[in-house]
Amino acid sequence: MFAATMADGPPRPLPVDARPDEFSAARALGHLSRFATEPRPIGSAASARTRDYLVERLRAEGFGVQVQRAVGASSGAGLATFGRVENVVATLPGSDPTGTIMLAAHYDSAAMGPGASDDGAAVAAILETARALRERGPLRNDLVLLLSDGEEDGVLGAEAFVREHPLGRAKGVLLNFEARGAGGPTLMFETTRNNARLVSAFADAAPRPHGDSSMVELYRMLPNNTDFTPLSEAGFRGMNFAWIQRGSHYHTATDSIGNLDRGSLQHQGATMLALTRTLGNTDLTDLDGQGDATYFRLPGAMVTYPGALVPVLTVLSVLAFGGLVAAVRKQRLASLPRMLIAAVSAVLPLLLAAVLAQVLWSVLAGVRPDYDTMGGLLHRPVPYRAAVAALAVLALSLWYVPLRRRLGPAALAVGALAWPTGLGVLLTWAAPGAAFLCTLPALACALGGLGAVLLPRGRFAALLLGLVVPGLLLPAWAQAAFDGMGLALAGVPALALALFGLTLLPLAELVLPERRAALAVPSALALAVALAVTGMTAETYDQTRPRRTHLAYVMNADSGTAHWVSGDADPGSWTRRYVSGHDQGGLPPGYARNLRWTGPAQPMRAAEPSVQIVSRDGDLLRLRVNTGRGARSVTLRFDHPITEASAAVPGSRPARVAVDGTRPKTWPGEVRFRGLPASGASISVRVPGARRLTAIAETTGLTTVPGFVPPPRDLVPSTREDGDLTAVTRTYNLR
Repeated sequence: MFAATMADGPPRPLPVDARPDEFSAARALGHLSRFATEPRPIGSAASARTRDYLVERLRAEGFGVQVQRAVGASSGAGLATFGRVENVVATLPGSDPTGTIMLAAHYDSAAMGPGASDDGAAVAAILETARALRERGPLRNDLVLLLSDGEEDGVLGAEAFVREHPLGRAKGVLLNFEARGAGGPTLMFETTRNNARLVSAFADAAPRPHGDSSMVELYRMLPNNTDFTPLSEAGFRGMNFAWIQRGSHYHTATDSIGNLDRGSLQHQGATMLALTRTLGNTDLTDLDGQGDATYFRLPGAMVTYPGALVPVLTVLSVLAFGGLVAAVRKQRLASLPRMLIAAVSAVLPLLLAAVLAQVLWSVLAGVRPDYDTMGGLLHRPVPYRAAVAALAVLALSLWYVPLRRRLGPAALAVGALAWPTGLGVLLTWAAPGAAFLCTLPALACALGGLGAVLLPRGRFAALLLGLVVPGLLLPAWAQAAFDGMGLALAGVPALALALFGLTLLPLAELVLPERRAALAVPSALALAVALAVTGMTAETYDQTRPRRTHLAYVMNADSGTAHWVSGDADPGSWTRRYVSGHDQGGLPPGYARNLRWTGPAQPMRAAEPSVQIVSRDGDLLRLRVNTGRGARSVTLRFDHPITEASAAVPGSRPARVAVDGTRPKTWPGEVRFRGLPASGASISVRVPGARRLTAIAETTGLTTVPGFVPPPRDLVPSTREDGDLTAVTRTYNLR
């Protein structure tokens, strides 16, 4: 989104005294400051205070408000996760409803930080939107606000909502808001299927709409989920939104109000308010059908077209490419065999660019292991991103320069264009919403090439016009890939940049004489190295841009011994105060998972788990689980895989999940209960052949551990969920 973002990024935030019927980021920040100043994970006191504030504010705006208390559940490979959730559900009847509009966001945060962006900003935006909606009278359609709990631990609140709450089965139109960073425009990155009319409403109503349908296709292929996932599976149609820039703050202590981009909050809220007003007054029965639409952002405008046009554009790009091949051959600028050799060999720079980018990341992570701890989402990534672009130029030069004299520039330019054309055909079949990334550049370049061949006097202008479309789309997509995936997957944006480079070859031939082309290889290599060195110099740490570390305290209540543990590859000086070696032999059974360092610790009195085996019926274990005061969660690890689990707390219905697979690098079966109430939980597990169970009581924070010294201000806990914890274990024999 480089060109689009530069042209029309997030808007100016509106002040507190903005018009009452407008969304004001300043007013939303007033709400955010009431609850996003500390972590509020599921089951915490901060979470309860946030819940109460939300209930109070929504009732003051005239909504009917209910707190849904239930047990949410989710499953993964060898894992069942449960949690006691408290969803805030607010309703406002419509004047003449044709259906329901639902705004959704989660009010819990990751345990590592205050979650100002993820997802406090969206919660505050919903409160401000609720206020602004009342200024113009009631909507036509019913409005439901779902402020869910337990999203960070496996979309537990949304799962419980669709399973137990009547409104969870009411269907309707869903607008879900998330964040994976601390700024940038709000992107519409996921939709339900048959989205054409929803996309049309989004493009028409949202101020400065951002996002594109390639994100929809990509997200459908990934295992990631948000609250949008269970709600859409329950029958809601809708759209999912998030901002993804400045991702180094994601799930850390620096996801704070101070680091939140106010313009991003304004864009999110203005989008939320505009869509709610539009859809809230629309006949929702008219939103069905018409398939999926293609949509993408250009500077100042959102382009949309129906899915039926995708194969038409693909056919046109193939025909235009075929016409270019015929024209080049007729003008004797290149022979068919040479163009074919060029086309086949053009895969080399694409693959090489991706490989070089991943090699760069491996080198950087080897020299600076803290980069790996950050998942490639660095504070100052621009020099490294530029280095990846230079490596893409290097890959192209290593292919182009040697073949230029042998095959000729025309053969190489035409052969290179075979790749966006062919990839467009492939995407039209496999991921139609992403086909525009290749078919439109291929079509534009082929037409520009035809113009250059048939109108020699206008050759430069024709080629330049042909490059406008790829110049707007491919670098923009590379930037979005950098924002969303980070440098750890730098090969993906490098591939997009190399593909863009292939479209530039005809113009490069005009502006880069042959005697200078040979300088491209050493120049690109030198530039990539210089940029990488610049990146290492620029990526320094302070309290606003800290480094990360993983550290936990583990005490074995059976043996009375305790250890510090860390998953860092190369712990820094502060972490090495606690860990000094790699011996994991003293850790409790089944505890170690992706741990690299350990060190002795002083035992202490702390909340510990208690597991009572209520009954055993074949492979089915019925357990009563509790922890001492202060522990927020309990984890049960079994020495055999589990196939099914259920959990209940007093006053709730049991939640049940099926489980497949095994947990890697630890005991194969695991059950978690987040937000465990003081009364404990009843847990049933089907675990064939189990002989042992290790229970782990988990308390957030290390400040009560003897000898603990707080980290320096430029160091924060990593995003690993088992870090910054006091864990007390007890092992039980099941036979």
